[in-house]
Amino acid sequence: MNFTVILLSFLAGILPALIWLFFLLREDARCPEPKQLIALTFLAGMVAVAIALPTEHFACSYFGTCTSASYSKHILISWAVIEETLKYSVVALVILWRRAVDESVDYVIYMITAALGFAALENALFLIAPFSAGHYIDGLLTDNLRFVGSTLLHVVASAAIGFALAFSAKKDALFRIVASAAGLVLASGLHAIFNVLIISQDGSTTLAAFFTVWTAVLVFFILFEVLKYYRYRNLPKNVC
Repeated sequence: MNFTVILLSFLAGILPALIWLFFLLREDARCPEPKQLIALTFLAGMVAVAIALPTEHFACSYFGTCTSASYSKHILISWAVIEETLKYSVVALVILWRRAVDESVDYVIYMITAALGFAALENALFLIAPFSAGHYIDGLLTDNLRFVGSTLLHVVASAAIGFALAFSAKKDALFRIVASAAGLVLASGLHAIFNVLIISQDGSTTLAAFFTVWTAVLVFFILFEVLKYYRYRNLPKNVC
């Protein structure tokens, strides 16, 4: 492995995530979040990968082995829970307590930003092996599939937590705790379903995996528009 391979893997992994981030942030273009906090959240999502890797390795040793031919449902579910919990944790620790998080929709923005940071580094790591072997086309094809599959999965799964926080933002502390726990369970469940479907050895459930993700994306945009409507309905245009 050399520096060129690492650099190309990093660029190929991060650029698609940045494209999604640019697109999704345009949905909040009227009252954008501070750029430095967006960048910090993106980096926090990447840091979560570094914590997830050894944790997932431990899950493998506990439930079985980490070879692709022998992934058990216990391993796939545990990975989903680990990743969604870590993404939520880094956002809660680094961002959610700040005064800039003052609107319901902000919770969704920061959760999907962390998700994209996580996906960016995860995708880059997946590309190192094919790029190291000189299989650049195969690697890019894999990256394109992750662009429309696992990257969006991370977005909609983390968004589930963001929406749970957003719609409970005006409630009491106990209600918010229950809502965030429910959002985490939903995010982990959606992630686990995708993992189980996508890992099928004969590819028979791959279409179902992508259908699940894109259905969740549709629900995501509907809920996001609902949040934006209630945020701006009583405000004059161009006023946050």
